[in-house]
Amino acid sequence: MRIVAGKHRGRPLAAPPGPDIRPTSDRAREGVYNILEHGRIAIDLNDAHVLDAFAGTGALGLEALSRGARHVTFIENARGARRALTENIAACDEEDQATVVQADATNPPPASRPVDLAFLDPPYKTGLVAPALIALDRRGWFHDDTLIVAEMSSGEDFASPEFLEEIDRRKYGAAQMLFLCRRGSA
Repeated sequence: MRIVAGKHRGRPLAAPPGPDIRPTSDRAREGVYNILEHGRIAIDLNDAHVLDAFAGTGALGLEALSRGARHVTFIENARGARRALTENIAACDEEDQATVVQADATNPPPASRPVDLAFLDPPYKTGLVAPALIALDRRGWFHDDTLIVAEMSSGEDFASPEFLEEIDRRKYGAAQMLFLCRRGSA
């Protein structure tokens, strides 16, 4: 696993041993970022504030920093994953642009400011995407134009919270990526 593009392109990322962490594949991350930077729902990553919830190794958020994001907040509850995440942030020399929050994304702390882009990558088949989206919204993590990318198992069902609408969906092997925005802002 490595950073796909940007100033940290090719940098390997550490992952804790064991089956608990399932990092987003390089291919899926590359596909997501191609959509984010060049697709019909393109977002300007330069100076963006980003959230990487259920961060694991931090691959999604570190990819954003590599491509010009101003700051990424990583929410991760598992000790081993936080250790790998902290090592990966340090290896990329991004400590000043990254905040690691020890929390459950379904019960997050209040946001210091809303983010422009949010990634959610909970363990597959746990049904945590919708509860996390609702909790993050209630705690001020999203503004009207926040773009949200949620990763789930390709066979997993998803009922979007009422305030969000799905604007795209892509499959990458065992993963599906949902692109969501606040209803009426697409």
